[in-house]
Amino acid sequence: MELREKFGFGCMRFPMKGKEVDLEQVNQMVDEFIEAGFNYFDTAHGYLDGASETALRECLVQRYPRDAYYLTNKLTSTFFQTHEDLQPFFEKQLRQCGVDYFDYYLLHAMNLEYYKKFTECGAFEFVQELKQTGKIRHIGMSFHDQPEVLDQILNEHPEIEVVQIQFNYLDTDNPNVESDKVYEVCVKHQKPVIVMEPVRGGRLADLPEEAGKVLDSLNGGSYASYALRYAASFDQVFMVLSGMSSIEQVRDNLATMKNFKKMNEEEFKAVAKVREILKTLDQIECTACQYCVAGCPKQIPIPDIFAIYNTKKIYNDWTSTSNYKKCTENKGKASDCIKCGKCEHACPQHLKIRDLLQEAAKIFE
Repeated sequence: MELREKFGFGCMRFPMKGKEVDLEQVNQMVDEFIEAGFNYFDTAHGYLDGASETALRECLVQRYPRDAYYLTNKLTSTFFQTHEDLQPFFEKQLRQCGVDYFDYYLLHAMNLEYYKKFTECGAFEFVQELKQTGKIRHIGMSFHDQPEVLDQILNEHPEIEVVQIQFNYLDTDNPNVESDKVYEVCVKHQKPVIVMEPVRGGRLADLPEEAGKVLDSLNGGSYASYALRYAASFDQVFMVLSGMSSIEQVRDNLATMKNFKKMNEEEFKAVAKVREILKTLDQIECTACQYCVAGCPKQIPIPDIFAIYNTKKIYNDWTSTSNYKKCTENKGKASDCIKCGKCEHACPQHLKIRDLLQEAAKIFE
């Protein structure tokens, strides 16, 4: 089986029916994705509290032969404390997904702090053993830190074959991401790049009017299509993930990537102009990854609150207050935050979540 390059299915944002994954719609999404000739799927145990793995088992693994797809999973630091925890956790992931091996296995959400933990727990040696025994095919790493940290890790661990990074036209010079410099480190070490957050958690698919007009003038595809094509236009990138949550998003992305064309100079200038417009807006740089939610003792729906906050700021949407009440019903409100800091510790964007929740409380409560 040949890996179809450039476009992969990110399984963090499956459509939901209440608290359950909408398996019927996911079946349709998977089918159309594979029928279009694509075959790369990316999950992690923490996605949808484990439901991403089990949904893939039912919608992909049990419905297609194992050689019809590539499946990536991740070793996440929150699910182990010692070296002895690693094997049981990995075996649980295999069971959850219903497979005997993973094609790619990534050391997840790596930063300097987690690097120390992975090192102390022997995680690097563990994944090399998994590869030697055929339980994984390729060793990788997803990364959320400064370029100097990535350079250090790749110097010390040349066995890492691929690096997954946050890369989009908005974060090129974002001091919390520095995606351009991180990408250049991957080029330096000749590591193929997997792109996450190309549409910035949906932010680049739903542009404010002024920014949208810039792309409308090109008479091209959807706003999301420019974000995907931007990421895929870089030579070191071999896979761009899209965390799709509806069949409509699948179809739009397939229309873009099935007959992929690199962006031209005019299009690069246009997205640069959009970036400058977006940087003038007072928004919270949340990608809705949900990492902050799992450990919140007050069950505050932090990404949902931040999305409503951004809508209020950009559009002055009069429905924002009622939407806030709906999203916090039977959950924690922004003002319920006890400032424990667990959310900030988990946030890949390094947001000052406690302060931002306090600001949201002032606006909506």
